[in-house]
Amino acid sequence: MIQSMTGFGKYVVQLPTKKITVELKSLNSKSLDLNARMPSAYREKELELRKTIASSLMRGKVDFGLYLELTSGETSTEVNELAVKNYMKQLKNIADGDDIKLLDMALRMPDSLKTAREDIDETEYESIKLALTEALKEINTFRSEEGEVLEKDFIERIQNLQSLLEQVKTMDPDRQSDVRERLNKAVSELKADVDANRFEQELIYYLEKYDITEEKVRLANHLDYFTSTLESDDSNGKKLAFIAQEIGREINTIGSKANYAPMQQLVVQMKDELEKIKEQMLNVL
Repeated sequence: MIQSMTGFGKYVVQLPTKKITVELKSLNSKSLDLNARMPSAYREKELELRKTIASSLMRGKVDFGLYLELTSGETSTEVNELAVKNYMKQLKNIADGDDIKLLDMALRMPDSLKTAREDIDETEYESIKLALTEALKEINTFRSEEGEVLEKDFIERIQNLQSLLEQVKTMDPDRQSDVRERLNKAVSELKADVDANRFEQELIYYLEKYDITEEKVRLANHLDYFTSTLESDDSNGKKLAFIAQEIGREINTIGSKANYAPMQQLVVQMKDELEKIKEQMLNVL
């Protein structure tokens, strides 16, 4: 079953002093384009987390967010008293002001606050990996559900193309008769003697040149192949896109050979259906 590259997944883990939230959002892309946002303390684990995401999502423009929120009164940020006092002393030498105003200014200066560098807690990191695993399950479920919608649309479009192809097949004998009639009329209007045998040879050559038998067979095979690929276990958007390209090639050839207005109208409808398939194909994993 095919999957969409569009999806969203989120999972929250509540620890005694922290709330961990993992969010994943993906859109379509030719390859995996992963953007990660996380606290600086966990940057050393970024590569490992990226590998986990890449092995599950494969393709798409993916935004990964890791958010840690303190739920207790504890904080790792402290006032740098020495730096603040030095700032206040320097500010007092520059301009008069009460201590409250000087303190407010000093706290805005660089290094007035200091954050203790914490080592990564392994228990906490295991919780992060759990949250990521669950978020990946959710986004893949989302992608599968979107894929079902896409699959239904593709099946409908392919069935429309098959119906149009049947109309082309039914119309083809009339097209050949029309071409023959137009050529006979053109020759008769020349008001000149024409060798009947030579004319018949030229007519056969002309009709063979505009014969679409091979194109009809190949187009039918491509449509069947597209359907069978949709039903395969793996989602392979690149393969489906290639088949769609081959479908377009046969439709274009039929259009260029048709030389018959009613058939060319059918070809226009075919191209419209195929264009809708190609638009949706951009979202398939």
